[in-house]
Amino acid sequence: MKNRAKEAQYNVDEGIVKMYLRGRPINMYVPSDIRETYNPSGPSNSPPAKLKLEWVYGYRGRDCRNNVYQLPTGEIVYFVAAVVVLYNVEDQMQRHYLGHTDDIKCLAVHPNKLLIATGQTAGHDRRDARPHIRVWDSVSLNTLHVIGISDIERSVSCLAFSKADGGSLLVAVDEAPDHNMSVWDWSRGERGYKLLETKCSADQVLAVEFSPVDRSTIITCGKNHISFWNCDNGMLAKRMGIFENRERPKYVTSISFTDTGNVISGDSNGNLLIWQRGGNTVYKMVRGAHEGPIFSILVQKDGGIITGGKDGRIIEWDRDLERTGNVIELPEQYGSPRVVTSGRGSQLVVGTTRNCLLGGTFTFPMRPVMQGHTEELWALTPHPGHHQFLTAGYDRTCYLWDTMARTIVWSKDIGEHIQSAAFSNSGEIVIIGTTSGKWLVMDAETREMYSQHQDGNEPIQVLKFSPNGQYLAVGSRDNNIYVYQVSEDCRKYTRVGRCQGHSSFVTHLDWSVDSQFLQSNSGDYELLFWNAGLCRQIVQTSQMRDIEWATSTCTLTFATLGIWPEGADGTDINTCAKANKTELLATGDDFGKIKLFASPACHQKARCLEYGGHSSHVTSVGFLHDDSRMISTGGRDTAIMQWIVSPSSNSSSSQR
Repeated sequence: MKNRAKEAQYNVDEGIVKMYLRGRPINMYVPSDIRETYNPSGPSNSPPAKLKLEWVYGYRGRDCRNNVYQLPTGEIVYFVAAVVVLYNVEDQMQRHYLGHTDDIKCLAVHPNKLLIATGQTAGHDRRDARPHIRVWDSVSLNTLHVIGISDIERSVSCLAFSKADGGSLLVAVDEAPDHNMSVWDWSRGERGYKLLETKCSADQVLAVEFSPVDRSTIITCGKNHISFWNCDNGMLAKRMGIFENRERPKYVTSISFTDTGNVISGDSNGNLLIWQRGGNTVYKMVRGAHEGPIFSILVQKDGGIITGGKDGRIIEWDRDLERTGNVIELPEQYGSPRVVTSGRGSQLVVGTTRNCLLGGTFTFPMRPVMQGHTEELWALTPHPGHHQFLTAGYDRTCYLWDTMARTIVWSKDIGEHIQSAAFSNSGEIVIIGTTSGKWLVMDAETREMYSQHQDGNEPIQVLKFSPNGQYLAVGSRDNNIYVYQVSEDCRKYTRVGRCQGHSSFVTHLDWSVDSQFLQSNSGDYELLFWNAGLCRQIVQTSQMRDIEWATSTCTLTFATLGIWPEGADGTDINTCAKANKTELLATGDDFGKIKLFASPACHQKARCLEYGGHSSHVTSVGFLHDDSRMISTGGRDTAIMQWIVSPSSNSSSSQR
């Protein structure tokens, strides 16, 4: 339980407001023009704009399976972070289901192809984000049922609707230690009705499926097992798959059914096995169908079979598991096929282990439909003049995105974990900061590397060009800010000096409008000021009360006092940014939330609008140059979200 925060205190005589974080006082100087009338607990304005989620870049394939489907609407449905995306590739349109509060881990489509079930993990807030299943309508996006809210312990890892009876049942597997499996009459009441529950396996469960021909048959598979369940008279009877004298795999990685009710399984040894309907023994085996694990088995309407494996290959088989000769080799940059599903006509849609969605056929090459980052994401910098932005993260890759075409303009592998990035004021140069203290100067169009520099050996947390373009400030995790003189069209950098004085790592910094001063925050909640040209700390901070700042990315300043919730511990808010032309301030926090405030947010308990979608700490927010859109990045959820910014017509204080 967090300590109740002390109210901010205002000393009118000195013009100092004192706020507390983790019991630590932080002094902030109130600007002269409001010094007489200021009250920290006074009323605050509503934000002058609102957000609408327009586009989500990314897909979760690295650790989730069976999570891409083609709907009759022509949309493909998949998820990333806490958002389910319904993406019409031909029309370049996305719709979003935003009912979840934390990481979505699995997805199932009802036999009627209209209803969808999605399952989530437990979130940060056990009251607000308990693990559960949501059944919703893919046309209206209305939530119909919320299931298992007090039954599921850790996370819904696998889901499937029944098929033989038209989809009246739903089976779910919990990621808790016993991997409990529950069967639900999902449509009974708002919360469904649990018919059965049993311990499924002590080991990881990777997939669950109902038989398409036998209403009472359920198959599960995973580490060290494939299990055949019979669901009868309120009981679940289990028979383990018997491999007899065949090699027993460490993992059974995928399952599917033929139209006659036989089970096909793929395993970590690369073998395909057919198990006869109603039995638990192997009827046929294809050794070495793939080199290594088989992640996906697709049985097509004509009985043909398509498999995808860790070896990067997609292979077509006839109904007797004889190879047809059709093979697709995925380029290594996209990863291995994690899920292969039928698209329109003869099209295949493939989700990969490197968080890509691909579309194509055995005759037309696979092309990316959606690409995303694969590891923690920290760097975001909007282009100063175009509708573009750059992101980069621990997957060592920079992407330049176009917000209008909603595509990647280019990507570049830097070869190192990336922590930060910044465009020059012209947008022609981009600086990339790494976790090793190295920063690189790169042409934003050709991707040519002009130079590289080293400041300490800790991560470069923040990079900022001065408004006049003559200086670059480099904030490091080694507690220092390094200031460079910029020349030759931002291609040459000469170190001016080092700002020393922080007792913890630098987290944020802003330049003054006249390019003379810096303000900076650190990991121990300091707000310090610097004469940039001399690299000297300004100890008389009262002198800085009326300085106008070019940006507002420091989270601890007078202008951002109101973004801190009651009881905040200082690490809650990771990022903030002021719009370029409007009095609007956005923040991203540790709980996956984006909040909008009126700027300056200088009153405690400032009014805000709140938006969900990310399922991890929001690492960065930023507005495009014309404020038409805002971009947010989620750390471990690897998602990038593009929000339309529109004038707010109402002043309601919360939105989901």
